[in-house]
Amino acid sequence: MNKLSHFNQQGDAHMVDVGAKSVTHRTAVSIGRIEMLADTLEHIRSGNNKKGDVLGVARIAGIMGAKRTADLVPLCHPLALTKVEINLTTQDSPPAVLCEATVETKGQTGVEMEALNAVQITLLTVYDMCKAVDKGMRIEGVRLMEKRGGKSGEWRAES
Repeated sequence: MNKLSHFNQQGDAHMVDVGAKSVTHRTAVSIGRIEMLADTLEHIRSGNNKKGDVLGVARIAGIMGAKRTADLVPLCHPLALTKVEINLTTQDSPPAVLCEATVETKGQTGVEMEALNAVQITLLTVYDMCKAVDKGMRIEGVRLMEKRGGKSGEWRAES
């Protein structure tokens, strides 16, 4: 097993030095979902929310979340992102909004955390916009699906 990179030889947390790493095109894709009551899903689909377009606002929030990851996760490097794409779909059974975030950069460290944060913030925004009608919504299944670039190359989650 590889050692945890965010700890130095003394066991203290530190920000990893990526200065000697090659600049490569890096991509990460994450997914997640928020399950809800069928009436809540219909409320989202109808566009009948007092706060506005739930999916549109959530998409923008997810993009902002990816961009602000280094402000929220203490040892993440601030990155110049070249792409953040948030895809939202709905499903009937179980009633849910599904989120997939793709994040890219050309840099010396990966964008896995940015993709994961984008999904979380997107789904939290759906919750925030719909909590007046459904406080029991559940955010589930948030995980990294794939990453490309860098020394470790490609990785894909098992189905």
